[in-house]
Amino acid sequence: MAAAQLRQGFPPSVREICAGLRLQSPGSMQRHLHALTHEGFIEKDPGKKRAWKLTQKAWDFVGRSQSQAPVIPLVGRIAAGTPILAEENREDELPIDPKLFGSDDAFALRVQGDSMKDAHIRDGDLAIIRPQQDAENGRIVAVMVEGLEPEATLKVLRRTDDGVELHPANEAYKPLVFTGTDRSRVKVLGRLVGVIRTKP
Repeated sequence: MAAAQLRQGFPPSVREICAGLRLQSPGSMQRHLHALTHEGFIEKDPGKKRAWKLTQKAWDFVGRSQSQAPVIPLVGRIAAGTPILAEENREDELPIDPKLFGSDDAFALRVQGDSMKDAHIRDGDLAIIRPQQDAENGRIVAVMVEGLEPEATLKVLRRTDDGVELHPANEAYKPLVFTGTDRSRVKVLGRLVGVIRTKP
């Protein structure tokens, strides 16, 4: 009803509401309209054909629902020292609930290059990352390495007695190995929980 009123400039008729909801009986729709009236979401304007209109309570609810709709932020270049999800790092928002990837929270990174192609992660894909500061050996993680490009990168995490190794999933690239105090340069931002393909 809200979308129709915004689009047309006036509320839909009962028959139009039924058609939009694929309901056969206007009578059953009337019961719903009376219930919405009772809850204060719509009100009737007597003497008019299109008698039902949304109340302020309904418009407030629509606006609140839209503003609170779950999204996954798409993170671009990461400013040194700022949190991964800081406003200045956000490029866009994906209208997707993170729960579809089994997580209450997530962010997305756009994959650049072919270093993870053997893990079926291609250039241009959107990698969905669950924020966490560590991960098990063999997991694909988003990491930042102090002193390298100020962007997160996807790699397979391997911890050894000597240090931390970040392995690509492409034999054309060599792993990055950090030992001794260099291990502190590696910061895990999160674990890969899904991939969205943006190119055919």
